[in-house]
Amino acid sequence: MSIEVILLGAAQDGGIPQAGCECRNCLPAQHDPGRKKFVSSLGILDREEEAFWLVDATPDFREQLHLMQTHAQDCKFEGIFITHAHIGHYTGLIHLGREAMHTKSIPVYGTQTMLDFLASNAPWNQLVEIRNIELRPVQDSVSIEISPNLSITPITVPHRSEYSDTLAYLVKGSNKKLFFCPDIDSWDKLQFNIKEFLEEVDIALVDGTFFSEGELEGRVMGDVPHPLVEESVQKLQGLQTEVLFVHLNHTNPLWEVGSERSWLEERGFRIGEQGQSWVL
Repeated sequence: MSIEVILLGAAQDGGIPQAGCECRNCLPAQHDPGRKKFVSSLGILDREEEAFWLVDATPDFREQLHLMQTHAQDCKFEGIFITHAHIGHYTGLIHLGREAMHTKSIPVYGTQTMLDFLASNAPWNQLVEIRNIELRPVQDSVSIEISPNLSITPITVPHRSEYSDTLAYLVKGSNKKLFFCPDIDSWDKLQFNIKEFLEEVDIALVDGTFFSEGELEGRVMGDVPHPLVEESVQKLQGLQTEVLFVHLNHTNPLWEVGSERSWLEERGFRIGEQGQSWVL
């Protein structure tokens, strides 16, 4: 019962409200802080070891770290697992620098391309040079035991690789497994069958960026490929796994109660809600 995973946010990289947007989801959130949605991130907590970790350092890092510290007041912040080098997943690292927390060798886990990106580009390389962070490379499908009751396995997934390759993470406690995959171009481009893989998982938090075609007015959706929620539901139908969609874009109609949300839930799926937690 010692391992707990907490969803610290469920929005796409820009969050809600997104800068400069007055859509039906963003405009109300500009006037009502209670409607704000944090960017997708996980908190992983081991109370027996009095430690917690984050998956991704988002633009909402300050608030998400505070949520974890409030939830686990006797536990120490022990590291961050990064999925990839898009703005919603690593830019919160800036708060670890000397202008803010000035941390001491906080472990940052990621692929070699991700860590090379941090070590080679300002301002991130300053975090490395003055030892605010300690870079720890991970390898595809090689589990890392970060406490006696907790292991994390990085899994390479296909996604736009301008600066780094991309990982999902499988989090394993004493009794259950949780899969976190906020970004992927296509399930069909994986090197394994996603439905067969998820049959061995208890909870899956997966890419739900766009519900359907045509959500990005004035932009080509093919420039930012993601599996549509409609397609993912069809592919994953029939699983016993608890599947929830995260990383929802501000345009996604699933944010509101309506026909799309009803359609999703009638098929046994849900969206992830900030603050949800699971005991592994």
